[in-house]
Amino acid sequence: MFASLKKTKAVAVTLFGLVLATASAQAQDLKLGANIGNVPWEFQNAKGEFVGFEIDLVNEIGKRLGYKINVVNIPFNGQFAAVQSGQIDMAVSSMTITTKRLQSVSFAQPYYDSDQSLSVATASKITSVTGLAGKSIGVDTGSTGDVWTTQNKDKYKIADIRRYEGLAPAMMDLAAGRIDGYISDFPAVQYYLRDKPAFKVVERIPAGGQYSIMFARNSPLAAKVDATITKLKAEGFIAALHKKWFGVAAPANSTTVKPAMMPKL
Repeated sequence: MFASLKKTKAVAVTLFGLVLATASAQAQDLKLGANIGNVPWEFQNAKGEFVGFEIDLVNEIGKRLGYKINVVNIPFNGQFAAVQSGQIDMAVSSMTITTKRLQSVSFAQPYYDSDQSLSVATASKITSVTGLAGKSIGVDTGSTGDVWTTQNKDKYKIADIRRYEGLAPAMMDLAAGRIDGYISDFPAVQYYLRDKPAFKVVERIPAGGQYSIMFARNSPLAAKVDATITKLKAEGFIAALHKKWFGVAAPANSTTVKPAMMPKL
């Protein structure tokens, strides 16, 4: 009887230990919300694996902090509610820091300066936005590039603005000579042009946007991630990601290279 009781207690202790170990392991997991398909930041490769600039970055941050990162595919607009409700611990998706967003969520320091860009055919004589007089320019409908081009149409004497639903059809028309230039988000165009020598970016147009990782407002995790980003910049890790995903070095004065302050209201 006593032997049986001891055996029962031993089993109970073992099971309790397993429960604690499982709970501890789960506590070391972080849920990352990401809008999968947002190339080159987060998308699926041919093997079905989640890859991209921000996936690489957050996985390294998790490694440094002792967390395993579990990626949850969430559309961009759904990420705000998901992080605020605790459904996820943090979110990425080329997420721009804004004063309005800082009223309800927190961000770590930025790691990418997002601008607009003017791309043209390699043989084009256009070298900057000052050469757009009398030209036909493509933009993505309703985008920041659309807004900028519309606001500056008279300033640069742009003859015609043609609107597209995405980068690919605009680039097809640019290749065919149906438009003279294309103004759109710099990172997306830079990634697209990595292996396309028929095109070139001739000007990066400042837009003031900066990308970072989003958290629930005042989340303690935000400060830990922010400190880790500072270390990764000092080591050149994030600059190396830029080279890997965009094929060129990050600008020396960009937030990809230089540490920045954690955003505050």
